Amino acid sequence: MKLQVATAASMAALFMAACGPTPEEQAAARDKAVADSLEAAASKEMTYTVDGGASKVNWTGTMAGIKSHTGDLKFTEGTIMTKGPTLTGGSFTIDMKSYVMTDTNYAPDGAAQGTRANLMGHLMSPDFFAVDSFPTASLKITAVTGNTATADLTVRGKTNSETITDIVVTPNADGTVSASGKLTFDRQKYGVAWSSGSKDAVLNDNIELNVELVGKAAM
Repeated sequence: MKLQVATAASMAALFMAACGPTPEEQAAARDKAVADSLEAAASKEMTYTVDGGASKVNWTGTMAGIKSHTGDLKFTEGTIMTKGPTLTGGSFTIDMKSYVMTDTNYAPDGAAQGTRANLMGHLMSPDFFAVDSFPTASLKITAVTGNTATADLTVRGKTNSETITDIVVTPNADGTVSASGKLTFDRQKYGVAWSSGSKDAVLNDNIELNVELVGKAAM
């Protein structure tokens, strides 16, 4: 009797072992779990708050045939919306008084004109961005197709539709997201209409922007 019970138990164990997943099946199950996790991450919609200290707008203005000036501006607030590694929306406010000049094409400090301080003061004046009257600019994304977006840009109280190109979104291991893109706009459309008045030194109407964003997941 005891032999029969032992034999039955052994057969049951052998049956269960035979019915268990093979190493190949276990590997396939693991692969599927990883694929399902990646698919879920790729389809997840997220909203991030722009980190003003880590984000900036790099701008370039060019005096044709002579030189370019570059600088940075900071964000006062902003929101980035993504679906996986794809930008889906966002809105941003830029501090127009946060100019930091990053090029070296200036006369020495103390010169009568052409210094870094001269240019900064001129850019902030009514000739250019009139920052005392319009201390902020804004950008609101209205549509996204692939790595290109359409956005409403507001400068000096005037709003026009612009195109953002070369958009790259990178989710980071620490839960933040990095995003970048390029935008070129015609300053004349926004009343930034100052002219050098010289036929040999024409201030380009186009201002080039490179946007670098870091976002923290909204709570």
